[in-house]
Amino acid sequence: MADELAFTDALDQAALVRSGEVSPRELVDAAIARVEAVNPEVNAVIHERFEKARAEADAELPDGPFRGVPMVLKDLDGMSAGDPYHAGNQALKVAGHVAPADTELIARFRRAGFVFIGRANTPEIGLVPTTEPEAYGPSRNPWDPTRSTGGSSGGPAAAVATGMVPVGHAGDGGGSIRIPASECGLVGLKPSRGRITLGPEVGDVWGGLVARLAVTRTVRDTAAVLDAVHGPGVGDPYTAPPPARPYLDEVGATPSPLRIGWRTAAPTGSTFETHPEVVAGVQAAATLLEGMGHHVEEGSPAALDDAEAVVIPFVSLLGTWVLANLEEFGAWIGRPITEDDVEAGTWAAAEIGRTVTGVAFHQAREALNVHARRLVGWWEDDGGHDLFVCPTIPEPPVPLGEMKAEPDNPLAGLLRAGEIVAFVQPFNVTGQPAISLPLHWTQDGLPVGVQLVAAPGREDLLIQVAAQLEAAAPWKDRIPPIHA
Repeated sequence: MADELAFTDALDQAALVRSGEVSPRELVDAAIARVEAVNPEVNAVIHERFEKARAEADAELPDGPFRGVPMVLKDLDGMSAGDPYHAGNQALKVAGHVAPADTELIARFRRAGFVFIGRANTPEIGLVPTTEPEAYGPSRNPWDPTRSTGGSSGGPAAAVATGMVPVGHAGDGGGSIRIPASECGLVGLKPSRGRITLGPEVGDVWGGLVARLAVTRTVRDTAAVLDAVHGPGVGDPYTAPPPARPYLDEVGATPSPLRIGWRTAAPTGSTFETHPEVVAGVQAAATLLEGMGHHVEEGSPAALDDAEAVVIPFVSLLGTWVLANLEEFGAWIGRPITEDDVEAGTWAAAEIGRTVTGVAFHQAREALNVHARRLVGWWEDDGGHDLFVCPTIPEPPVPLGEMKAEPDNPLAGLLRAGEIVAFVQPFNVTGQPAISLPLHWTQDGLPVGVQLVAAPGREDLLIQVAAQLEAAAPWKDRIPPIHA
């Protein structure tokens, strides 16, 4: 049964529990066995929670849609009471910092019936789109262990891709759900801003750029997880409009013919070109969509080519957010965080933050807001568009080590990261929902994600079309060389 469960999706695992065919404890024990067998090769799970998980599985679990289903939590983007929370940082690791309470999203996962078997690897403070923290070492891609799993949700993505668990908690401030989904061959949805509460400990993260959800292997699991956890929290600064019906009902629903634009070219002024395998993946997706009866044309928001409008304000804001994170870490461990406590790139970003005045911070926030209005306007202008299709990242999974700080250039990793996030980060700025789907594999067998972006609040449309593409070009039988 353990081997059969490895690539059984979360909804089917939950159905086995409801039918009495397996117990929650059996699901949890099987997942723990898979972690013990495979994790040494990929370094996905860094905080084991095995005995707690077994005790919870033996107790009376909430009767939610995922009762008894094992999952992993990312060691960032949400705390679980009594468990380590280190955010990829050495100082928190040495201090043995433990979370005092559940983040509301984590509490909602519990109420849905999930059982957490561990917390998974993440880069320090989620700063770069690769999971190689000095505190815990690199997570390795199960499709090729010399390559990155993406970041910042790279640990959860590796755990799901290898079959350890069917669902991994994730967060996305500049592509951190979609990039690992692309690099590990998974489904990764970044919800609309305000769709899922970030409370109670924060109102927003990174000025509204961060959204949280999960990585999964199927569109229907993503839809069902979204159903289980969406909705505002008390006092949230903004919320997304509620859906007309459950998101799971959108799987299999056929949308009216849509107007869809697509693009593969790198933004004007970029220092990179989109890899031919990525171009092929997007073009194939466009062809599939056209065959479904949608009106598909090459075209994209003009604001995507005005990257300068985003880069300088974003870097200023990023520095202040990192500095605030380090101040918070210091409060947790009872002493200031020093340069020796963090990675070189993190410290360099914080140093930028120290130069940003209050007025400059306000101006940078407004610059991003103005750019967001221009970008979202494409969904309304010229008769309006329904979807935009483009690369998730401009290349196949990145070799490990390419985003490390250099002795004479501590920002080298962040500069390289700027290339990787070129197609995803704009939609953190706008707050639009966007999903990465594993629609293409290179000749070397590496996964390549294709990104679909909808208007604000239209996760329903993304799920409808994602399910159409999953049916037309199924990926469920694609299993990486390293697997449970």
